[in-house]
Amino acid sequence: MRIIGGALKGLRLAAVGRGDPAARLRPTADRVREAIFNVLGGGAFEVEIEGAEVLDLFAGTGALGLEALSRGAAHATFVEQGRKALALLAENIARARMGDRATVLRRDATRPFPWARPPATLVFLDPPYGKGLGARALGAALASGAIAPGAVVVWEESGPQEPPQGFTLLDRRRWGEAHVTFLRRNPA
Repeated sequence: MRIIGGALKGLRLAAVGRGDPAARLRPTADRVREAIFNVLGGGAFEVEIEGAEVLDLFAGTGALGLEALSRGAAHATFVEQGRKALALLAENIARARMGDRATVLRRDATRPFPWARPPATLVFLDPPYGKGLGARALGAALASGAIAPGAVVVWEESGPQEPPQGFTLLDRRRWGEAHVTFLRRNPA
């Protein structure tokens, strides 16, 4: 795994290795990450990554949030609770030298969490596949005040997802086994 664009392009991220079988670590593949950022940078719902406030739910290794930081996001908050994932996330933030632009919340992403930053304008959501956790995590983030009106959500799952209440579908794409649903939070 590596960062594929921006100031940190080419930076190798920590190897997942065997990971933690119970955690089911499944980092977003480089080619899928590249495709996601190509969609975000073009098309009908262009997203301004430069200066964005990013929320990375079920952050795992942090590859999506770190990719956004590499491309000029102002700050990324990573929400993760898995022990192995947290160790990899900490190592990747250190490798990227982004400690001053990153916050790690060691929490369950499906429960409201403390939020002291401006609301996120770009949200990455990559829950364990097939467990129905994505909509719950979006609800928890909304309850926490962590998602700005108009924010774009990039939701990776094993199948296409329906937008929960308060969100509008922008697009759906599929790359291999990854189904990515793009949403926008409705205005308040």
